[in-house]
Amino acid sequence: MFNKFLRENKVASYLLTLIRLYVGYEFLMAGWEKLTGPKPFDATGFLMGVTQHPVLSPVKAIEYPTYLAFLKGFALPNAHLFNTIVPLGEFLVGLGLILGCLTTAAAFFGLVMNFSYVMAGVVSSNPLDILLGVIILAAGFNAGRIGLDSWVVPFIRKYTAKRNNIDAIRQRA
Repeated sequence: MFNKFLRENKVASYLLTLIRLYVGYEFLMAGWEKLTGPKPFDATGFLMGVTQHPVLSPVKAIEYPTYLAFLKGFALPNAHLFNTIVPLGEFLVGLGLILGCLTTAAAFFGLVMNFSYVMAGVVSSNPLDILLGVIILAAGFNAGRIGLDSWVVPFIRKYTAKRNNIDAIRQRA
C-alpha cells in the first residue's frame, strides 16, 4: 500500500519533489565548492588517510576489507581520476535531482557516493542523504514526475521501444 502511494500518488510526487530538491541542493553545492574552490580538489590526502586508518569493528578487524582493497589498489593510484569524477559527479547528481531529469539514475549514483563516504568512515549528513535517496529511488518515475522526467522518460521509452521493434524485425528476417 505504501509502495503504491510512493510510486503512483500525485501528493507523493509533490513530497518527493521537496525531498529531491533538498538532496539535490546538498549534492550540487558540495560539487560546486569542489569545482570552484580556491584550490583544486584533491582526493589524495583523504584516500591516504582512509587507507592508513581504516574503519575498524569493535573487535579491531577491518570493517570493509574489500572496499579498502579497492581504495588501495585502484582509487589511490588513480587519484587524479577521482579528483575529476567526485566533484563533477556530485554536481551532476545535484543538477539531475533539482531538475528532476533522470532522477532515479541521479539518486542511484548519489547513493553510491554516500555509501562510499560511509564505508570510508565519514558520517556527516550521509545517513540522512542515504535514507532520502532510497525513498527517491523506491519512488521511481513518480519522484521526477514534477520535473524534466515527465518529458525525458516518455521520450526514452518511445525511442527504445522503436529501437527494440526494429531489432526484432531484423532478427525475424
